[in-house]
Amino acid sequence: MTLPRRSFLIGAGAAAAGLALGGCSPSAPSPPPARNPSTVRRRAGDRPDPSRPEGTDTLPAIEHVVVVMMENHSYDNYLGMLGRGEGFTVGSDGKPTNACPDAGGTPLRAFHMANTCQLAKEPSQAWNATHAQWNNGAMDGFVRSDSGPVAMGYWTGADLPFYYGLANTFPVCDHWFGSCMGQTYPNRRFLLAGTARGNIDTDNATLNDFPPPNGTIMELLSRHGITWRNYFTDLPTTALFPPVATANGDKVVNVDRFFVDAAAGALPAFSLVDPNFDHGSEENSSDITVGESFVAKVVDAVMKGPGWSKTVLVWTYDEHGGYYDHVAPPRAVPPDDVGPRLKAGDTPGGYDIYGFRVPAVVVSPYAKKSYVSRVVHDHTSILKLLETKYNLPALTDRDAAADALLDCLDIGSSPAFATPPTLPAPRNPSVTTPLCDAPGPVPNPDG
Repeated sequence: MTLPRRSFLIGAGAAAAGLALGGCSPSAPSPPPARNPSTVRRRAGDRPDPSRPEGTDTLPAIEHVVVVMMENHSYDNYLGMLGRGEGFTVGSDGKPTNACPDAGGTPLRAFHMANTCQLAKEPSQAWNATHAQWNNGAMDGFVRSDSGPVAMGYWTGADLPFYYGLANTFPVCDHWFGSCMGQTYPNRRFLLAGTARGNIDTDNATLNDFPPPNGTIMELLSRHGITWRNYFTDLPTTALFPPVATANGDKVVNVDRFFVDAAAGALPAFSLVDPNFDHGSEENSSDITVGESFVAKVVDAVMKGPGWSKTVLVWTYDEHGGYYDHVAPPRAVPPDDVGPRLKAGDTPGGYDIYGFRVPAVVVSPYAKKSYVSRVVHDHTSILKLLETKYNLPALTDRDAAADALLDCLDIGSSPAFATPPTLPAPRNPSVTTPLCDAPGPVPNPDG
């Protein structure tokens, strides 16, 4: 996403070349459509367990759900070299063979970014660009789209040691998709409301144009006396729903409060922790080490706090940021009867397909060790987890059909991480960030 510095709160021939085109061929692997484990199609307003009253705590072992959603990176862009889960195809030279053609048909191979700075040419995650990248499932339009060659860049565990340590220790969800083929605003709307109600882009002028008919998860929790807070650095995600943000000043609080609450064992039932969107969210063109350090601090606070034994933390990203991923998104359940609000020149499309894959890891003492979840998830899986725990009615058809992430947990057994593991430290931004003053050109992918 590209914001006017996020000001919305202020006012409120590949075979011959030996390359595998990976997601740039029609045979690219594609997961099946998401399925609710129930044989009965759930709808908006349905409770996970109709036999129990709303507000029933069905997962008492979990008292705190913490979500930290960062910005603008695809699964392959960050975790393609993880070595487990569905990442890059790696050749005998140890480099990815995945490639995408440029406008002339010449394949550009995925290349390792020179440093943790993001290149000056920003990849695009706009509606039209994303659909061009998808190209009806061929996944071959990344370089030809507005993103250009930078879309094929990636980082490794040497660049992101904390993230790789997290993903190698806890369950990694390698089929977690953005909720729609749009930018930050619609995807974060899905996170909190299960729908974007027509929104496809990041436009501050339309903040009040897409009110969800069944409200947000914050309002649903409040109606049942269930606690929540949106801890923010410069801008809270709840500001996407101005009435929610303005009516809950005691719950929309500075991120410093998160670390105090975590240390005191006073986190609410649901915590949404927002980074510094100006330079610490990992959006282009920020140094990604700054965001990784923030997430490491959040995870460390949870692990060291007295509430660790009853916590589930989810680390993920709002959307792919225009970066390459080789897995075609599957069809999705439309959230409601309101489709995208398209303008002249916009590519036809709907909310009946997910966005591209994004990194996602589930952190908890009850997490399965080194588990890879192949289940299709999207941001509404977080809603479904909360709805399942408290037996709350689904906000939309999308979260009603979502998976609740329980395959990543083994709540009925002795917790595998009763003692929090030691994770690698992130790189020091004071060392990496000065390199961002003059990021270099796209490297020679075969150099």
